[in-house]
Amino acid sequence: MNLPESKELQGVIKQCIKGDKKAQHELFKYCYSFALSISSRYCSDSEEAKEVLSDGLLKVFSHLHRYSPDLSFGGWVRRIMVNTAIDHYRKNKRYHESQLDVSHVKDIAANEETISMLQSEDILKLVQKLPPAYRMVFTLFAVEEYTHKEIAEKLGITEGTSKSNLSKARLKLQKDLNSITDSLDKPYGKHR
Repeated sequence: MNLPESKELQGVIKQCIKGDKKAQHELFKYCYSFALSISSRYCSDSEEAKEVLSDGLLKVFSHLHRYSPDLSFGGWVRRIMVNTAIDHYRKNKRYHESQLDVSHVKDIAANEETISMLQSEDILKLVQKLPPAYRMVFTLFAVEEYTHKEIAEKLGITEGTSKSNLSKARLKLQKDLNSITDSLDKPYGKHR
């Protein structure tokens, strides 16, 4: 999902900077779904995602005067939302230190049929079930396309930890996909 850019949007942004409440409401509605989709990737549930969303949109509006019309507004909002999610993770990191044992998970390719049956909401739910450290690294790497070096710098971890968390996240997702495949192959669960 991307935010469409237009001259009208630039006008709304200028009005927001001047303090126009109607324009601010319009920009809020314009950004809401896009920003929520980003924050949801980094959070375990909708309440946490809305907390990150609120913090992120507050930053968007507080720093709107720093936005340059030469830049993509959607890209600018995305960067703020990702950084807000990272800040939220770091702030709450000490509460999320549980690690998941995935050493027993077989490293096999997920059933392509299972993956094709999943909707994006189903995949998001699987990612949201990951422990916070794994979810953060997985999303930064797989969705935002950060390098392990960039992830390590942003999260204050080593590159090795970033690589390890990504590997464990993939194994956990593989395990969950295998469970879905197994349940589909059982009698009465088969959808063929």
